[in-house]
Amino acid sequence: MYVLYQGKKGIRRRTPAGRCKRKGNSMGQVTTIVSGPLQASIDSKGAELSSLQLNGKEYLWQADPHWWGRHAPVLFPIVGSIRNDQANSQQGPVKLGRHGIARNYDHTIVAHSDDSVTFELASNPETMERFPFNFKLNMTYSVDGQRLTQTFKVTNTGDVVLPYVLGGHPAFNVPTPAEQGADFSDYHLKFSKPWTYSSPTLLHEEGLWDFSRQMPLLQDSDTLNLTHRLFDVDTIVFQNVPDSTVRLEGPHGHGVQLDFPGFEWLGVWSAMNDAPFVAIEPWTGPATALDEDDEFEHKRGMAFLQPGESSEHSFTIMPF
Repeated sequence: MYVLYQGKKGIRRRTPAGRCKRKGNSMGQVTTIVSGPLQASIDSKGAELSSLQLNGKEYLWQADPHWWGRHAPVLFPIVGSIRNDQANSQQGPVKLGRHGIARNYDHTIVAHSDDSVTFELASNPETMERFPFNFKLNMTYSVDGQRLTQTFKVTNTGDVVLPYVLGGHPAFNVPTPAEQGADFSDYHLKFSKPWTYSSPTLLHEEGLWDFSRQMPLLQDSDTLNLTHRLFDVDTIVFQNVPDSTVRLEGPHGHGVQLDFPGFEWLGVWSAMNDAPFVAIEPWTGPATALDEDDEFEHKRGMAFLQPGESSEHSFTIMPF
């Protein structure tokens, strides 16, 4: 079976369904991987997931700049903000904007197949000016017919200890394709069991967490109903989600499920002005909090790698 697609020189024939496809665009080079009914596309700019389709229906937010012009940026070596975009470290000043540097660089493809692609970003003189540590970040995306697995592999290529925090930031269309006609308020987050939880408050302008101000979200319940007003405070954050799993569900039982073992934190966000999407974000650590100092290594959730060491972190997305 051959698939027709629109290339720069008109309609062209693609090799059998499932073959890795790449095309240029204004941002980077897009690679598409396929397994059965599930198809994902990833942009080399930021190694960012840009499409996730089940049976030809798009589940991933398509970066309408009216609300938010990204899809699912890679967050590294910080999540969110550090105070005034600056911190001290054992290697000198750290100067990082929101969510770090990985999302702003073109990543090199180092391996690909029909159902998997791996990108690589290595530290360079420009990154060292902002984050004075040597590293290699490999991002692997793979599909198995039901779910997408996104894997971060961090390697310390330097001769000092590497501190870092990382996370995903996939945003999903609401309503999801199988729930057209549903309202944003018809959706909810479903957890694996009832629990009680309050979120710290994010100071929007500073991008810092205030753990002294808690917003109750759940009281012995497994369901959080969504409204646009819930995100008037910007992002809500969960810590130690039961079984490291959550489902974004519509009124007819369709949506996406994320499983994120090893990620202690989960951010949930939607943009202002009633944006038609919800971002569900597994993090190894959150943004800087008011009760933290400005030593980079002191941040909540900080991971540390010895010279030559590597560590992997994976989460999965299953549309249904």
